[in-house]
Amino acid sequence: MTADPVTARRAGREVDVHLFLLAGRRSGGTHAAALADAHQYGRAAEAAGYAGVWMAEHHFISYGVCPSAVTFAAHLLGSTRSIAVGTAACILSNRHPVALGEEAVLLDELSGGRFRLGVGRGGPWVDLEVFGVGLDHFHAGFHDALELLGRWLSGAPTVAGNDRFPFRPVPVVPRPTRRIPVWIAATSPQTVDLAARHGMPLLLGLHADLAEKASLLDRYAQVAAVHGHDGHRIGHASAHLAHVGDSDARAADEIRAGLPALLAGTREYVRLDGTPARHRDLAGYVERLITVHPVGSPRRCGEILDQAATLPGVRHLLLMVEGAGGRDRTIGTVHRIAADVLGLSAEAPSPRA
Repeated sequence: MTADPVTARRAGREVDVHLFLLAGRRSGGTHAAALADAHQYGRAAEAAGYAGVWMAEHHFISYGVCPSAVTFAAHLLGSTRSIAVGTAACILSNRHPVALGEEAVLLDELSGGRFRLGVGRGGPWVDLEVFGVGLDHFHAGFHDALELLGRWLSGAPTVAGNDRFPFRPVPVVPRPTRRIPVWIAATSPQTVDLAARHGMPLLLGLHADLAEKASLLDRYAQVAAVHGHDGHRIGHASAHLAHVGDSDARAADEIRAGLPALLAGTREYVRLDGTPARHRDLAGYVERLITVHPVGSPRRCGEILDQAATLPGVRHLLLMVEGAGGRDRTIGTVHRIAADVLGLSAEAPSPRA
């Protein structure tokens, strides 16, 4: 089967298939090399026919060395011509929503509508101390930040602040020519409810299996309906670890060999209150990821992606392909998934808005 690079048909439904990049630094590597590699993976995604690339954002840890997904997106948008480029996700607790909104509109206009904005609450990390916002902004400020960001991206000519971000009405410059959607990274029912209240689509992470994601999406649809939104018509995104090999066993072994070193970077988080961050069993977590995600032969990967495509309201599948490690191996994985699993063509038209 041949599909265009924007849309692949899986399980009878059309979904967009993207890459999800971490830019993690592995032992012996440098921050610069990790960022350069991630940029090469983004270029490879366009050449292979994916719909887009979404970049993660982290601060002060080697699990991901990109501290500004917007800046990375700008660089990748400038070196590509057809794919969408998104953020998965900008840490909204560390940013003023108007500053982020201005940057989002700027990138969307300059790229001809190729920018995608995903935001998240983040965690109770030392980031809050460094950026001077504190725990109250983290716990209680996310709703107000989303509310203001949504109004800034709505296309309104002027916007005033709210209780947490008070300011007089100001012109929106540049004013978006369309309502720019915002995806919300959600790991808890509380964040799902908040996204549903605003009618903003979800960005579901790697940690959850398909049953857990389906439960969150069902909850979203129920809460969205209460607030006048059709939750099943909103284009959610779902992230998945992906690695293809000659056999299921070979692919799993390659992930077992490469992924723990990357995940070890999550142990570098520093909690704001000084208590130790929770350290998960990395080996056990890797086994869980192998079980629930498209890791294996082309056939197994295709079957699991077909199942993921049936999640209610999901229109975008984001594939994390850096698990096995190594630039050449990862670029090979990008192309092999495109050809052997997705059947993508390499000639890319401009992606849908």
